[in-house]
Amino acid sequence: MAKILMKGNEAFGKAAMVAGCRYFFGYPITPQSELPEYLSRELPAIGGTFVQAESEVAAINMVYGAGGCGARVLTSSSSPGIALKQEGITYCAGAEVPCVVLNVVRGGPGLGSIQPSQSDYFMTTRGGGDGDYRTPVYAPASVQEACDMIIDAFDVAEMYRTPVLVLLDGMIGQMMEPVDFDKERKVRQLPPKDWATTGTKGERKPNIINSLYLSPEILEEHNYHLQRKYELIEKEEVQYEMDRTEDAELVFVAYGTMARVVKNCVNDLREEGYKVGLIRPKTVWPYPYQAFDEIPACKNLFVVEMSLGQMVEDVKLGSNGRYPVHFYGRPGGMVPEPKEIMARAKDIMGGVK
Repeated sequence: MAKILMKGNEAFGKAAMVAGCRYFFGYPITPQSELPEYLSRELPAIGGTFVQAESEVAAINMVYGAGGCGARVLTSSSSPGIALKQEGITYCAGAEVPCVVLNVVRGGPGLGSIQPSQSDYFMTTRGGGDGDYRTPVYAPASVQEACDMIIDAFDVAEMYRTPVLVLLDGMIGQMMEPVDFDKERKVRQLPPKDWATTGTKGERKPNIINSLYLSPEILEEHNYHLQRKYELIEKEEVQYEMDRTEDAELVFVAYGTMARVVKNCVNDLREEGYKVGLIRPKTVWPYPYQAFDEIPACKNLFVVEMSLGQMVEDVKLGSNGRYPVHFYGRPGGMVPEPKEIMARAKDIMGGVK
């Protein structure tokens, strides 16, 4: 199939279907409403099930049920809707129910605005629910990359029996770009779903999907089991991109839409003679802390976000005090412009090329 031009939110829905997802439970909220609208039309046409739940809380609990049966299941929302889903996400994490959750971020806090933002970083990477749990989080920078990551997310969810989140902003959801759904992709050897609640047919003992452990000793061992899984994910699933960092004296750190803007800044600053580069996290959990060991000429790190600096904490952890960490961002749906970013970068470098 040749590349086709699609709006981001609709492409995300098609990517889920390509991945084998046949169940979607959600609730409309701008700027991701085109995604459930698309799936409401397309999923039933291929024998799938679309349910517009009565609320985000209901939707994530439907995901729990379908995922517990071993089905590939998707839900999506935008910032305040994802906040409502947090209890259900931690239930899925505790019960080891695989599922994929898309967050097309809007400005906050509260209802905020419908403009793009990156201010859900804390909620998404630190977890908004209770307990010692983590979730893999992809941070794509284009519609094509988002589709690739969504397809892989379903495999990762099944591989590790975990919810997987995809962190997008409203700009990627609303833009139109060409997408190729027939790309060659990584093939994973997935484990059997012998844990799923598919009915026994009298052939085995019943499976139980549960996150309740009343015995503190059993709960503690379950948490150690989850932690071992998260350590494996940190080892195997981290993704990042390095751009012109070999001799860069100032290294930008940005993800998603802002990484696209910063790439243009890197190109323009390089043309003016400034030695700059970019670290782009493609997963924001696990976070690519090792990338900061690969910038031999660095003198300054410069984080750019559509927020007031939520990723800065991870950059400081990765830097471990080796480099000064600077920040520039705008909150509430305002997108930093290249001229603003470049002016700040030049100021950090003292005008020295």
